[in-house]
Parts: sequence; C-alpha cells; structure tokens
Amino acid sequence: MRNEVDVLVVGGGVNGCGVAVDAAGRGLKVLLCEMGDLASSTSSGSSKLIHGGLRYLEHYEFRLVAKALKEREVLLKKAPHIIWPLRFRMPHMPHLRPAWLIRMGLFLYDNLARRATLPGAKSITFGADSPLVPSITKGFEYSDCWVDDARLVALNAMQARDKGAEILTRTKCVDVQRDGQYWRVTLEDMRSHEKREVRAKALVNAAGPWVQSLFEEELQEKSPRKIRLVKGSHIVVPKLYEGDQCYILQNEDKRIVFAIPYEGRFTLIGTTDVEITGNPADAAIDQQERDYLVSLINSYFKIQIKDEDIVRTYSGVRPLLDDEEDDPSAVTRDYVLVKNGGGREPGIVSVFGGKITTYRVLGEAVMEELKSFFPDIPDDWTDKAVLPGGDFENHAQLEKQLKSQYPWLKDDVVERYARSYGTLCHQFLRNAQGWQDLGEDFGHGLTAAEVEYLCEQEWAEELEDVIWRRSKLGLFLDEVGIKRLSAYLTRRQN
Repeated sequence: MRNEVDVLVVGGGVNGCGVAVDAAGRGLKVLLCEMGDLASSTSSGSSKLIHGGLRYLEHYEFRLVAKALKEREVLLKKAPHIIWPLRFRMPHMPHLRPAWLIRMGLFLYDNLARRATLPGAKSITFGADSPLVPSITKGFEYSDCWVDDARLVALNAMQARDKGAEILTRTKCVDVQRDGQYWRVTLEDMRSHEKREVRAKALVNAAGPWVQSLFEEELQEKSPRKIRLVKGSHIVVPKLYEGDQCYILQNEDKRIVFAIPYEGRFTLIGTTDVEITGNPADAAIDQQERDYLVSLINSYFKIQIKDEDIVRTYSGVRPLLDDEEDDPSAVTRDYVLVKNGGGREPGIVSVFGGKITTYRVLGEAVMEELKSFFPDIPDDWTDKAVLPGGDFENHAQLEKQLKSQYPWLKDDVVERYARSYGTLCHQFLRNAQGWQDLGEDFGHGLTAAEVEYLCEQEWAEELEDVIWRRSKLGLFLDEVGIKRLSAYLTRRQN
C-alpha cells in the first residue's frame, strides 16, 4: 500500500485500466481507484464489438475509423481468448442508403487501415434459407470483431497489477487538493467508509460519465470540456437465427442496430441513442426503447419477437464530448485529452469521450501527455504485449490441451474456460484431479474454485460481478443456483 505515487488514475473502466497498465509498464508508481466494480458502468454496457465504426464514415470521422480499424488487428493478437473475428451482414434497403454509397463506404472500410487477418467486404444474396423476411434478397458482408468487454477491463487491471500498480475497487475519490507540486487526494472505501490520503505527482481523470463532475465536485473548479451523456440500451432474446454472423440493420431514422449471436443460445440486440441527464448509475432501458428495438427486429427477421421474449436488458451511458450536434447519433465517438498543470503545479490529464476499440491507443496518448511530468519514461510497449491468459496459439489448440490435461471436464465447460480465461483457467484447475475437487457446483459449470479465483485474482465481490461482468452465467443459472452463489459470496465477506 503506497501513500505516494507518480500517477493516480480515477476510473476503473477500459480507459482507466488501459492507462494504468501502460503507465505501470513504463516503471511509474501507479494507483487506480474505482468507486464500484471494474467495468461496472459504461465498459460493460457496450455492444461488445471491436470495430472501426462503419456508420461513422457518414459523419466524416475518417481519422477515428482509421485508428479503430488499425487497432482491430492489434487487439486480436493481444487478447485472442476474449476477442475474435466476426462477419457482419447488412441487408440492403435501397430507400435508406443507395448501393453505391454502401459500396464506397465498405471500400474505405477495407482500405483505411491494413488488414492482416480479417477478410474484406463483398456483396451477398439472401436465399430461401435466410433468416430475413423474403422481401430482402441482397446485401453486403464485411469484417469486424467481438469482445467480452468487461473481461477486457479485468485483464488490463490484472496486467497493471502484474506490472506493480495498486488497483482499488469500490474506492471513491472524494477530495482533490493541490499541495505544492503534488495532488493530495482523499480516497474513501465504499464498504467500510474508511478514508486514506494519497499524494500523487499526476492525476488521470478517466472517470467516464463522471469525468466532468470530478472537476466540479472533487476539484471544485470548472471542467475544461463538457460531455453529453447518451444512453445506449440493449435487449437479449432467445436465438433468432442459426450461424455465427452478426446482422447490421438500418432503420428509417438513419440509425443502425446490431443483432449479434450471444452466448450460444441468445441474440443480443442494440443499441439505442438517448440523451439523458441525472446520475448515469440510474440509467435503464425504457419502454420506448424496448418497442424501438423489437419493432426494428420484426421488420427484418422471419422469427417475430414480443416484449415478453426479452430475457435481459442493460444500458450503458456513453460520455461523449459535447460538440453541439443536435442528433446524439452524430456526436463524435473519438476522445479528447485535456492537460492542465506543469512547472510548479501538479499535472492532470482528463479523458473526454472515447470507445472501447481505441482504449489502448488512448493509453499511449495519455502517456505522451504525461511525458512533460515524467520525461525519462520508456517508449510505447502495449501493442506487442499479450493480455493475461492470451499466451496460446489458437482456440482449437488450447481446448485440445485442456481436454488432455483435464479429461473430466465437459466440452461446453472447456469451451467457456478457453474463451473467458485462456490459460488463466489453469490457476483454478491445476490442483484438481476431478470435478468434485473444484468444490460447490452452482450450475452450468460454475464452481467454488472458479468463484474463489474471481474473488482473489479479479476483484469480484458481489453477485453481479460474478454472473454478469466476469461471466454471463446469469443467463443460465437457475434461481436455486443464484441463491446458493449469493450465500457463498456473503459467507466469504463475513
């Protein structure tokens, strides 16, 4: 436990953890505080895609798209267990966007950055076996990637810890004062309400939806930029179609919605764009959003859904830089960094905006800003560094190894371990000779050994941490299993 650090990062989402790991890997003393669980806000409420953002081209965001497209290849190599290629099918609706415009957009999408592994775009025809309504016969197909967003955050936090950073979850920054060339920061443990004072040479404000309020409440000064809070809501329904392709659906309002294969048995549908005010933590889907998503799906797919088919909903709040656009969908998804301080004043770098795909290059950009405070830090390093658990050749090889080493594991459990943990699953499997050695079974392959690992190594504490962020097992566990897991976690804390 340090009470004096080089860099204090406020915010345990993907950007904050990305900054923390980059800084720690360059030899700086780093402390990160997050008032909730890791990825408990925006970073677990995404559409779970690593993508350039095809629709951003319509808003002339060429620099952002190129940057994000380049990152797809980097991230595929960094985290092959939780990121994998995905083909996207776009049904052609001539009255919404002409074919020539889509072809031009896809040509740019394929060529704004080099593709090493992902196949290019092409035109396709939908036949009688298509899951789409018969009137849709033509479309386009291109590549992007899927990501387990919350696990991406946890793995970056783990790598930061491995590099020497201190990661404090459920710890809120409640006061920030200048103290000569240092920041004097008061942190409050949200469980015990004990307070701790830390001195830091530099502060990184990566608080996401709370980036502006950190200035106005804890620093008690005017924020250098304003943000707009835009809610994106998703619904999960039983699987709409066979196959592992994602569908990108155009709507009359010019927005697009994704239908994405999800956890084997489901389809994830989203997102909406609704500007909100108030506490971002209170954001939740409303009936208008549910109706919007259901109606759009029913206009495209043969299988029709109703409101009562929805098995789960979630909403993420995107803190977008206020560029005074009237339409929330047109607000830039790129980030802006603002640096204050220097010389005899302590420094602060604040992150406004951003998206999951560009979190790593954002970390590099923050480090570039911090060089004026730490001129001797080494060069960029994260582009070649594999995240914890990603040190394997491919999924087939890893699953084969796991089946050989632990022949008593069921195939579906092996598959889940491989795509959630990669080689990290050895940490809770290595001493087991059989399934019974993993302790209490809560259902769907979740055992006490896995839960212990999540609590001891990945900062999980509460039920939602385990079943919705570190995993998506909340979709599968029955009421009895959830109650037993909740009781188990309560016993751990007492």
